[in-house]
Amino acid sequence: MPEALKITRTFAFLLVDRFPMFSLAAAIDTIRTANRMSEEAFYSWITVSANGTAVRASNGLEINVQYALADLPPADITFICAGLTTEFEDKPKVIATLRTLGRRGAVLGGLNVGSYILAEAGQLEGHRCTIHWENRAGFQERFPQIECTGNVFEIDRKRYTCAGGTTSIDLMLEIIKQDFSPALANEVANQFHHERIRSQTDRQRVGPERDLTGKSEKLRKIVELMADNLEQPKSAVRLAKAVGLSVRQVERLFLRHLNMTPGRYYMSLRLERARELLRQTHSPILDVALATGFTSHSYFAQSYRAQFGRSPSDERRTTY
Repeated sequence: MPEALKITRTFAFLLVDRFPMFSLAAAIDTIRTANRMSEEAFYSWITVSANGTAVRASNGLEINVQYALADLPPADITFICAGLTTEFEDKPKVIATLRTLGRRGAVLGGLNVGSYILAEAGQLEGHRCTIHWENRAGFQERFPQIECTGNVFEIDRKRYTCAGGTTSIDLMLEIIKQDFSPALANEVANQFHHERIRSQTDRQRVGPERDLTGKSEKLRKIVELMADNLEQPKSAVRLAKAVGLSVRQVERLFLRHLNMTPGRYYMSLRLERARELLRQTHSPILDVALATGFTSHSYFAQSYRAQFGRSPSDERRTTY
């Protein structure tokens, strides 16, 4: 190990009600394994809750923590771990602590939906971030001024965010690579049968077809363009031109790999985003329609019912 690394780094994990256990375990086990593979106790970690009491995870298990926020010792990065809800007991205390840490220049991170809490605390202004794909639409609606990329993780100066799940592994592997070397990061990844270490530029899923690995690069590029242009959908001609194909060639590409037309696929993307907005925000249904490229309320309602078997208003009533 280089002489500069004879110190240690401590990560604090701030847990809130119904946090995702897998995201936490993936993050901690990755740095634990780095210690084992490097034969150095370089990383340490602590768990924290608002009052120092046990926190119930989304799977129902209660996790005892080591510290309350009032007794939080110095940490190199403080991660907030949140999942099924962004509302929880003692939230004002958590927000106040994050703001205080931010003013002091602390390094802050969010696992899964932790980015939402960081944003509410004003700690992502002027920074890139990411969040679990299921919550991205609601995040963008609530914080339009913040760049939420939809990548698997983001490191932007003193802000570290990831989409949770296995992306917690990728984020920690990137930290290990920066602290040690790509070789150690690969050794740790192999311990988890993590076949490919994803980079900061890797995207989360981009639509109903969640895994486009091994499929045409031009197909993936078109799908990304679709996903990035839902409010003002691009025409078939512009999509085809962007990848150097004819409209007919694009149609054949979609039929061969996805068994549907580009238009049908694009509509599915737009309706999925609409469902996310209906479930995650209180935006009027007409605003949701406009945000997903529908200029007619009746056409939106008709298309939504055809896709999901219920009307947008029924979706909203079920959610709230």
